Amino acid sequence: MNLVVYLAAGLFGLSALVLFRRPRRAVRDPLTVSTCVAVVLGALVFVCSAPLTLAAVNRLTGVPNFGAPLTYCMICAYSCSLLILLIHWRGGPPERVRRLVLRSIAAYVPLVAAIVVLFALGDARSERLADFDTYYANTPCLREMIVLYLVGHSAATLTMCVLCVKWSREVTGLLRAGLRLIMAGSALAVVGFQLTKCTAVAARWCGHDLDVLSTVVAPPLASLGGLLCSVGYVLPRLLPPLLAHARCLRDYRRLGPLWSRVRLVSTAPKPPSAWWQLPQARLRWREVSIHDALLSLAPYFDDRVRERALAAARDRGRTAHEARIAAEAAMLADAARRAAAREEPLPAPSGYRLHATEVSGTGGLVELAQAVAPAPAFPATRRDPRTRGNGEDLPWPSP
Repeated sequence: MNLVVYLAAGLFGLSALVLFRRPRRAVRDPLTVSTCVAVVLGALVFVCSAPLTLAAVNRLTGVPNFGAPLTYCMICAYSCSLLILLIHWRGGPPERVRRLVLRSIAAYVPLVAAIVVLFALGDARSERLADFDTYYANTPCLREMIVLYLVGHSAATLTMCVLCVKWSREVTGLLRAGLRLIMAGSALAVVGFQLTKCTAVAARWCGHDLDVLSTVVAPPLASLGGLLCSVGYVLPRLLPPLLAHARCLRDYRRLGPLWSRVRLVSTAPKPPSAWWQLPQARLRWREVSIHDALLSLAPYFDDRVRERALAAARDRGRTAHEARIAAEAAMLADAARRAAAREEPLPAPSGYRLHATEVSGTGGLVELAQAVAPAPAFPATRRDPRTRGNGEDLPWPSP
């Protein structure tokens, strides 16, 4: 049991660290803060409920079973944080959000205070690390304390299920997937934790022994339900930036052939080569460097090379856009070769604007890079002195 709950707590904590990776920015976002608080409290619930932790808390405080009310208070705080998270997630006018948050806090603070008072009034002299709920199910004050925390947690999870069902009908995409995961985790918590705990406690009230439901069945199901909820919280917040990083890394690599072609003429300053640099920063630097190189190569652009490549691409059945990109790649290859050979620029520069410089984003550069890729970097060709500089003896990428 200790391994299961500690593993669940570790995964919860890892989720919080990922979400709170930029503290200065995160503290300004109520949704991020409420998500991290909910995840951290969920991790603390699992840590506090482990028998090993309960024994350590009881030993440190010198109070038998002190870990039980501590765990119950954590469960109530976690339940309240779930409701606050959903309130922030749903959004709305700030005054309405603030009012609902205060109502949630006002409902659970007295519940936590009542748990502490009832434990102080009850008689829990015998230390119970795994079966406190069922062992003291008939003890005055402790019985009411157990019922209170079960009712408080059940109310929060049932409310979450209802809200997630209603809200999932109004949204799509990752938000709907996250809500369904939270709904599944909450349903599993209701069936696997509350129902089993309540059944075991009720059995004690009736004189029967179903402690196995509380000590063996409930912990792993509660851990699984909590993990599903944690994934549901994190998925809509974490997956979009991860996908954005993946797209930037893909475009960065796809621009490699074009960058290897023009890097010798780029004068853009190099950034610090830190391995932890985000893909967006690397992609942005490569885009700026390539545009700088294209500007430097403009005096070498030869319209005759481009027109020959354009005609060849059209003869091969390419579309107008594909033929244009192939022709631009051929003209760029010729310009890069002559610039690398330190030849003089053309006496009458082309003035032609590449498609990649007319569109925003990385798409135009990626298209040009893919057209440049098949050609060797600087092909060695036999040149006719009579046609030197007119581009007639220069190969271009296959369209």
